[in-house]
Amino acid sequence: MSPVSHGGQLPFDYGHEPSHLEDDFIEGDGNRLALAHIRAFPDWAGPLTLIEGPAKSGKSHLSRIWAERAGAHVAAPDELEELSRQGGTRPLVVEDVERSGFDEDALFHLLNQAMRDSRPVLMTSREPVANWPFETDDLKSRARLAAWFTMSLSDDIQLSQMFVKLFGDRQVSVDPKIIQYLVARMERSPEEAVALVDLVDRIALSRGTAITRSVAAAALAERGVDQLEFDLEGDDDE
Repeated sequence: MSPVSHGGQLPFDYGHEPSHLEDDFIEGDGNRLALAHIRAFPDWAGPLTLIEGPAKSGKSHLSRIWAERAGAHVAAPDELEELSRQGGTRPLVVEDVERSGFDEDALFHLLNQAMRDSRPVLMTSREPVANWPFETDDLKSRARLAAWFTMSLSDDIQLSQMFVKLFGDRQVSVDPKIIQYLVARMERSPEEAVALVDLVDRIALSRGTAITRSVAAAALAERGVDQLEFDLEGDDDE
């Protein structure tokens, strides 16, 4: 996304890296079962696990928590064939199964090898198995044998906590009232929360101000939120 400029000042993109520490994971009703399953390792009933959820819902965060706990390798698309041929039982993470260009045959052989040798494999996906873009049912039939968990944001509290974490990843402190203002008006999705945090931070930097309600209002407006007027009473940036 191109930097947003307000008032002629161009903000810098500092390449903020999100924290994937277990202590920073936001637990809620929409992910509690998946988190419990990750924490239950190695006492899994079977080797395969699939975590499904929309963009920015915490799938990668959970997979990195598990990778740290299990000593798992995060597999790249061009590694699957060699990994299945080598065999072994080292745990593997296969992220974004349906979007990352994994070869169908290589993934099929890997899942077969994992089931044969009890090799733990954690997969993530935005789409249900039925929607995966593979030509045969063989791979999908193997994936349906996985322990399956979904991820979602369950309530305003969890969404607010997500804002706190996202701003914290940028080392930015924000008044809880600003977060409440955003949560009450935004499109309710984790992907939108990520986009809003980025935009709010950029607008504040370009204006040279703290993150205030007028900054939040401007970000919401740029994201297409229809507000006839903004209640700026008590704002502190004028």
